[in-house]
Amino acid sequence: MENVSEIMKSSIEKARKTAGEYEDVTVGIFGSHSAKETGISAKSFGLKTVIVVQRGRDRLYTDFNRHLYDEVIVLDSFKDILNTEVQEKLIEMNTIFIPNRSFAVYVGYDGIERDFEVPIYGNRFMLRAEERNFERGQYYLLEKAKLRYPREFDTPEEIDRLVIVKVQQAKNPLERAFFYADSPEDYYRQAEELIKKGVITEEGLKRARIEEYVLGARFNANFHSYALKDVFGNFDFVGFSDRRQVNLQGFLNLPAKDQLKINVPVRNEEIGHFGVTMRESKQQMVYECAERFIETCREEFPPGIIGLFGLQGAVGYDNDRLEFFIFDVSPRVPGDPAIGPTSPEMRNLKLKHGVNIEDPLDLTMMEIIKAKELGRLGEVVT
Repeated sequence: MENVSEIMKSSIEKARKTAGEYEDVTVGIFGSHSAKETGISAKSFGLKTVIVVQRGRDRLYTDFNRHLYDEVIVLDSFKDILNTEVQEKLIEMNTIFIPNRSFAVYVGYDGIERDFEVPIYGNRFMLRAEERNFERGQYYLLEKAKLRYPREFDTPEEIDRLVIVKVQQAKNPLERAFFYADSPEDYYRQAEELIKKGVITEEGLKRARIEEYVLGARFNANFHSYALKDVFGNFDFVGFSDRRQVNLQGFLNLPAKDQLKINVPVRNEEIGHFGVTMRESKQQMVYECAERFIETCREEFPPGIIGLFGLQGAVGYDNDRLEFFIFDVSPRVPGDPAIGPTSPEMRNLKLKHGVNIEDPLDLTMMEIIKAKELGRLGEVVT
């Protein structure tokens, strides 16, 4: 079997060589997840854009927001982006591709790492680290970085407190169907019910993660890590947010006595976001978490994390001390259009960089443009 590190090294060198030969830059966008945000930021910074969409789910981009994209590539399947003729067209357009969660899920990690030759802004080999079952995935990185995350239970029989069970949805590769249990009996009862209703599968349940439920306030902490650290610094904090979820949000809108009347599975399927803030006296611990996570990623997945990423968790008590417990890592664009409009950090970043920053993805465009100006475009891609 070919050595993984050699594959990484070869892929990175090839992408950097390709980007280094670009005369200008077109921002490549995957038609899902954060495509509107990326298009808005790229066009606001005067960059050309190309979006890759899948036939049948393209009208949001090809009709209603067509002004955001200079070129549109329509494919029968998202995975067709790996076809030679599609990649050649993207490279001819001097494309730097911005990865998002949909890109990782629909194209697949093997295809992205081995077959996708278009330069990617960020670290293509870190996308796989989002997976909980990957041996060098997010929990491995959190452990290496000595960051707090909820206790995991290896088997349902170990459950002795309230836990959250994170299971892949049967029909949606992007979402999970969480459920809560406080005993082995409660776990098996709910699992059986969800399987019968087709929400999850037995195979998915075998790969599920059972972890302690943290009683605390939820915060998605979002950051941007720079490749050109000598120019922009190590990283920037861009803001906090939280999720709106179907059908959980509907349950929470009801009084407790009425919640008990509804006998349908609770689904934590992300449908939207809203902005939140944290007391300034507690923010330092979140910055320090990002600092340690970035350093660990540099050691484990060189050149480390480049671009936007999120540490999603909750602030809760560990004995009498407040801690930030991280229960999810997003090593790519968080895909939350609420961060820009609701985050006080946008004004802070405008003052820091002397550039009009209205959205976290503006920092991505800022670094790409500066890298091109300095003849260092190869340093910001893999």
